[in-house]
Order: sequence, then C-alpha cells, then structure tokens
Amino acid sequence: MRPCPSCVTTANCPEMHKHNSRRLLAERLTLAATRYQEAVVIPHCAKCLAPCCRLDSLVLELDWKQVKAFWRFDESRAAFDRRLSAGKGPVEIRPMNGAYYAHGKACPAYDEAHRLCRVYDQALKPRGCTDFPIYEDQGSVVADLRCEAVDPKALAGWIARFVGQGYRVAQSADEEFPFIVTFSVQRPGRASGDGLSGDCR
Repeated sequence: MRPCPSCVTTANCPEMHKHNSRRLLAERLTLAATRYQEAVVIPHCAKCLAPCCRLDSLVLELDWKQVKAFWRFDESRAAFDRRLSAGKGPVEIRPMNGAYYAHGKACPAYDEAHRLCRVYDQALKPRGCTDFPIYEDQGSVVADLRCEAVDPKALAGWIARFVGQGYRVAQSADEEFPFIVTFSVQRPGRASGDGLSGDCR
C-alpha cells in the first residue's frame, strides 16, 4: 500500500497507519480463533453429543475432487452430474454454482467408531471444516453456537486477551440465524475493528 498524495512517506501517513493497524488486528483475531479451536473445540470433539461431521444440522461445501474421494466414485464429473440431475445420485448431495453441498448424512470421511476425521491433516479437508465453528472475517470473529463446545462468554474473554488492552469485545447475533454470533472489537469512540481514526488530509 502506498501513502496518499498529501503524505511524503509511509511513516507519517495516517491512512497507512490505519491500514497496518487493521491488518495487525485481523492477524490477532485469526490467531485468537485458531488457538481457541485448538485449546477448547478440538479436544471436545471426541465427547461431543452432536458431532458436526454427521451433518445433521450443518451443510458442507465440497468441490468435485473432495466428492470423488470421499464417496469413492470412479466416474467422471459429467457422468456424476447427470446422475444427480436424474435423481440417481446420493440423496445427501446437491449441486449449486459449481460446488456440491452435503447435508443429512454423515460425511464419508468421518470415522464414527473412533470419532475421527480420516482426512483431518490432508489437503482434501474441506475449508468449512477448518473454519467451523470459529473464524476471523473482516476484522471480526464469527462463531457458530451450534457447536456445543463454544462458550460465548469464554470466547469473548479469549479474544480480549489476544487483542490487548484498549479494546472492548462486543457481540451480536444474526437476526435470521441467531446461532451465528459476531464478536467485534472496538476502541471507545471509534468504529468497530478500527484501531485508528482519521483520513489523510
């Protein structure tokens, strides 16, 4: 990012400083989400009463490579799409906008007996599985409370520790999907997620 025309260098450019502040904040929030997943969510998976991998209430987005590997198909994508269109494919898979969405049956990569994901440390692991139930999104942390391991109060405290003093953590639930909660960090008197104020003049 370059300084605006009225600033001589990046060092004295308020806009650049604000940009860097936001980037640093996003990095801290990403780290907070990742560490909470590792310390709280993942250890709970083995004893979870409603594993997300069963896809009872969740929808999993997949690409063709993942669908082919998880369901062990040996046909071409075109042939599989024709089967889906004819109503002869797996009832739990629906195609949309070039992707596939699974719901209603456990993910084939889920080992029910051992409560483990068979592709957990592999490139085939869906991005949605990595993000669920907590992820950073444009300067906020989003949490899905359908995961029983997520404690909103504890997560807010966790985020506060990572962003440091001078910020407060506010949370708001989605009106249509109240189990989706956004945690935003604010400094008193400043916009959400903005560590600095002021534009280049």
